[in-house]
Amino acid sequence: MAAVAQCVRGALRPRLPLLSVALRTSPRLLCAATQQKNTGQNLEEDQSQSQNEQKVEPSSAEKLLAEEKAKLEEQLKDVTDKYKRALADAENVRQRSQKLVEEAKLYGIQSFCKDLLEVADILEKATESVPKEEIKDDNPHLKSLYEGLVMTEMQIQKVFKKHGLIRLDPVGAKFDPYEHEALFHAPVEGQEPGTIALVSKIGYKLHGRTLRPALVGVVKEA
Repeated sequence: MAAVAQCVRGALRPRLPLLSVALRTSPRLLCAATQQKNTGQNLEEDQSQSQNEQKVEPSSAEKLLAEEKAKLEEQLKDVTDKYKRALADAENVRQRSQKLVEEAKLYGIQSFCKDLLEVADILEKATESVPKEEIKDDNPHLKSLYEGLVMTEMQIQKVFKKHGLIRLDPVGAKFDPYEHEALFHAPVEGQEPGTIALVSKIGYKLHGRTLRPALVGVVKEA
């Protein structure tokens, strides 16, 4: 037995230095493995963080783009609204200008017409002042003068009508304050109150607008 134990100790003695070396070097190997493992974990964490940052960055950019889009849409809406208002104002100005031009064409001659009305009144009074019984063939000069006055009066009325100037002779019509001017009110038998019994001066309208109201006497209740 002693011989066997001695043989085992002899067999193990040469291997003891190798075992001690292995024990001394194993901590280094363990540290290196641990460092490699930690390095791998750090790389994975860095990659994960980078991916998260990449995910966050597009989200922030999209938010900025959305805000910029909203601002541009608001500006476009404002500009469009101003453009429509400008078009409406321009159209209103055009219509008003066109209306003024048309009224100037229609009523630009009203001052001239008023002056001619005095001539028409004189012609009418001249023809009315000639006694009808004096207009005879044996008085050719008076007859010719009268006929000339009548023809002149008819012609001037044709010219008035051509240019939109209409004569107002409202005997028997209802009194209208926009077309007539009442000189007096008097009861008249057989006529309805508010009607015109007498025309003292003929009135005129130019294209539907009263140029000179007729001077009238109005019937009132007895």
